[in-house]
Amino acid sequence: MASATVNRTAAIPTDGNEGSGNGEAMNLLLVGNDSRSSLTEQQLAELNAGTDSGVNTDTMILVHVPADGSRASFVSFPRDSYVEIPGYGWDKLNAAYAYGYAAADDDAAETVRRASGAQLLVRSISQLTGLRIDHYAEVDLLGFFNLSSVVGGVDVNLCEAVDDSFYSGAVFPAGPQTISGADALKFVRQRHGLPRGDFDRIVRQQVFIGGVLRKMLSEDVLLNLAKQRELVEAAAESLTVDESLDLLELAEQMQSVTAGSIEFQTVPNVGTDKAGAKSIVRLEEQETLHDFFAQLSAQPERETPATAEAPATVDPSTVSVDVYNGSGTSGLAAKAASALMAAGFSVGATGNASSMDHDQTEVRYAAGDEALANTVAAAIPGAVTEESDDAASGTVQLVLGGDFNGVGQAVTPAAPTADAEGEDARTAADTTCIN
Repeated sequence: MASATVNRTAAIPTDGNEGSGNGEAMNLLLVGNDSRSSLTEQQLAELNAGTDSGVNTDTMILVHVPADGSRASFVSFPRDSYVEIPGYGWDKLNAAYAYGYAAADDDAAETVRRASGAQLLVRSISQLTGLRIDHYAEVDLLGFFNLSSVVGGVDVNLCEAVDDSFYSGAVFPAGPQTISGADALKFVRQRHGLPRGDFDRIVRQQVFIGGVLRKMLSEDVLLNLAKQRELVEAAAESLTVDESLDLLELAEQMQSVTAGSIEFQTVPNVGTDKAGAKSIVRLEEQETLHDFFAQLSAQPERETPATAEAPATVDPSTVSVDVYNGSGTSGLAAKAASALMAAGFSVGATGNASSMDHDQTEVRYAAGDEALANTVAAAIPGAVTEESDDAASGTVQLVLGGDFNGVGQAVTPAAPTADAEGEDARTAADTTCIN
């Protein structure tokens, strides 16, 4: 039902999109279209968005999801990336869509012209990365507005207060805050007054997307059919996807992903430069880029585990578990406690941990209670066991981290890597402050 309601486009070309891909993993090009055509005059004024800017694509992100859906990688491309556009020579990357749009016949329908723009952008990204682009999704400004509102706002954290009232309209205090609607759009559009300009705007876009994904992966949305219907309606109103993308299949493929295994990076680059009178972002050499994306899409090697004696366990009904929420996700301890009881465990105390910044779920136990801890850990793959003086004999403590994905569901968090700026790649679970 969700797939049938969205707008469709013939955005995926065959020629010029022959890069590598294994057929089961997915490479999706996510594009933010800066068009104001779907906004009313009242919305334009509220969003401080000015007049229609035509067919600019100022947000371009390659999303890679492996076949097992255990993780997701988002790689952002600066709009000023200096690249070779097939048939047009070297130019800024955000010119590709405009070139393709203009190349369509003058009497072609708007949908055909936009598909032509999308196809040239896909060819440009495929040539740049060495990957085959499997799917395409385009969202307009109204989509940012609607999506942030439907999920109940997006949590962001600013290191310093900002005042960009003249350009984007972004005026925010320092510290953690929840934004939605007009404020969310102003947040992702700001680039003036930021230390690194468009690079910091990319970080804003990544933080926003990460916040949306945290909300969508929370049980408040996953277990709320009414909220899911709202998301489908919001997608139908402002999302355009290629003809073969099935949103339900995509959701199923990503069902085991967690916020901690969604990683955001920026395409490897050497910083800003000049090409004649143009200010550009100079990317790394093609060989370096192809190696980067080949590693991004490579399937992790599976090591053959050494034969070892299975850890001792006991009947779950004999295990008492105290559940503490250290993930920062509200209400998670109560939900985990219900799931444990359904699995046959006895649950004692529930509440918050001493801190809410645990990345990994821990099973803590007193000396001599290894079998009890192993039994709980077996029900929560990905959890680690740890002997603790704070655990009472005969009772196991379960401290939920950001990687917790439910009782009985496997978790495979991705190892962090470094982006081209030399910083650690962010994950969707990262709530540290940004500029």
